[in-house]
Amino acid sequence: MNDELVLRIDGTRPLSAETVAAVVAVCDTAEDLGGHGRVIVHVSGAPQAPGAGGLTVSLVSKWERALRRLERLPSSTVAVAEGDCGGVALEALLTTDYRIATASVRLMVPLAAGATWPGMALYRLARQAARAAAVRRAALFGTPIEAQEALQLHLVDELTDDTAKALTAAAERGGALDGPELAIRRQLLIEAHTTSFEEALGVHLAACDRVLRHTSAGTAS
Repeated sequence: MNDELVLRIDGTRPLSAETVAAVVAVCDTAEDLGGHGRVIVHVSGAPQAPGAGGLTVSLVSKWERALRRLERLPSSTVAVAEGDCGGVALEALLTTDYRIATASVRLMVPLAAGATWPGMALYRLARQAARAAAVRRAALFGTPIEAQEALQLHLVDELTDDTAKALTAAAERGGALDGPELAIRRQLLIEAHTTSFEEALGVHLAACDRVLRHTSAGTAS
């Protein structure tokens, strides 16, 4: 597929400036492309031992801002997850639009200073899981979320042994909606959690108007 960008996140490695830079670089390119194409995020690995050595609040803040950009890209984002997936790998996975996983996947909240790491992965797990209470053990005690449970909780969208085939099928399903339009609908979904009906109505009407004007222009031509 043209304009397909690939990002690889290794959860066995601690957060670093290089990891932040890799995400920022992909976001820069995707934004330069105007939302056309898609971003494939390969995630795997989890920290081998508890700890947060070398981390600073400044670095964590830069990482969270980079993830927020990834989460709001005008391009569609698809994750491919394999094996244990924790640390930066889990955090990146939870920002993507569509998540393909192998049956070996386990989602793992890492430990630091005797407790689970209190990063924004906890926030996304609670907001995205079909049942927020079901991720309590993972969030509080670091209990891995096994593949089938992750699927049932809608934290991943499909389990497969053939990730290449699943990526092709995902591209075909998403082909009817270009990146910018997808980004608008994604944002409407995100804001629905915190916006009243009255506040949301104007934004939704504006999106409808955009579609109608586009349709009219296409008919006229």
